[in-house]
Amino acid sequence: QVQLVESGGGLVQPGGSLKLSCVVSGGIFRFYTMGWYRQAPGKGRELVADITGDWKTYLADAVKGRFVIWRDNAKNTVYLQMNTLKPEDTAVYYCNVAASDGTNYWGKGTLVTVSS
Repeated sequence: QVQLVESGGGLVQPGGSLKLSCVVSGGIFRFYTMGWYRQAPGKGRELVADITGDWKTYLADAVKGRFVIWRDNAKNTVYLQMNTLKPEDTAVYYCNVAASDGTNYWGKGTLVTVSS
């Protein structure tokens, strides 16, 4: 059974940093795209960043220059380093793995709150 467990969320002041981690178990995922989505209160879920099995990365315009995504295949883990956080980054952040058969796996989410 595939499981995704996120960690690293919390409360941070504007301008601060957080590092999210997502550990994936139940399979071998080094060939799959792994990513981070977020859902702010009252809004839909949006893609923040992802990284393919051959290390191509995508970052949403809203986070370019502030967030970095990378993966450690040996640990089945994907990371999201978030710098210069803004109040509008406040959301529940979800880890995602997109398998080659089209199946999407999701974590339960970790809350990031940016507030003074």
